[in-house]
Amino acid sequence: MHQYQLQRYQGMRSRYHCPACRHRRKTFTLYIDTQTGEPLNPAVGKCDRLDKCGYHYTPKQWFAENGLSVVGYQLPVVRQKPKTDNRELKTDTIPYNLFKRSLSHYHQNNFVHHLTRLFGVAVAEGLIKRYCIGTAKHWPGAVVFWQIDIKGNIRTGKIMLYNAASGKRVKQPFNHINWVHSVLKLKAYNLRQCFFGEHLLNHNNLPVAIVESEKTAIIASAYYPAFIWIAAGSLTNINTQTCAVLKGRQVFLVPDLNGFELWSAKAKQLKGIAHVTVSNLLELKATPLQKQQGLDIADYLTAASH
Repeated sequence: MHQYQLQRYQGMRSRYHCPACRHRRKTFTLYIDTQTGEPLNPAVGKCDRLDKCGYHYTPKQWFAENGLSVVGYQLPVVRQKPKTDNRELKTDTIPYNLFKRSLSHYHQNNFVHHLTRLFGVAVAEGLIKRYCIGTAKHWPGAVVFWQIDIKGNIRTGKIMLYNAASGKRVKQPFNHINWVHSVLKLKAYNLRQCFFGEHLLNHNNLPVAIVESEKTAIIASAYYPAFIWIAAGSLTNINTQTCAVLKGRQVFLVPDLNGFELWSAKAKQLKGIAHVTVSNLLELKATPLQKQQGLDIADYLTAASH
């Protein structure tokens, strides 16, 4: 039996407010240490709003992202490959020619249409070039957000579908998100994610602003070019391994309204790597409804410009 399990339902006292969607109801179940009865961490758990939120932060992820050995977390027994196996050391990458081919057909790219609607053709083209935005055939109108590391290696690409007019993600009849390495069915692909926009750190000493979504990083960079805007890709994807490229830099974490507490905790873990400040601007400005909606800085910027 796993030492950490989702807490059994014992009335609403055993349920909590989700750190991601912050729904008014208590929809969040914590992972509990079955030996002590104590929760592992206030952010480690699962939201039962699967379609609307889908937040699920497991003990395995928490241990890995905090650089801790999985003591007390009983994983299924897996035979370790010998240390001489290069697959444990090698990070797989996407072929450059495939990446290059995606940098076209922008007239078919809903996200690019949205950028053009917001900023005009010239600014949109600059953003496309800066972030190497690609077009995917996986769904008509889909975009590819390539994860290119500081050395120029293409780790993977996130394929997403947006509504061209509203700029909102298409979530019906299902959430339109996929990965290039998955679509290509690359066997035993050893993925190590990096920040979206990480390639912009190379030979650039500007302060760094980190947001959750790729869309937000792109839009915010048009408004505040004095920062290098990069995206973690998810609420839980900031960890010591990913942030090693930020060593010695001035870093500002700009969480969505659903992520301030979690990213404040993450900032403490990064003290030895970078000079980290967590922005509370949205928390101070947000209404209760906006907090429930989990808005991000891009929502405010685009609303103010219309």
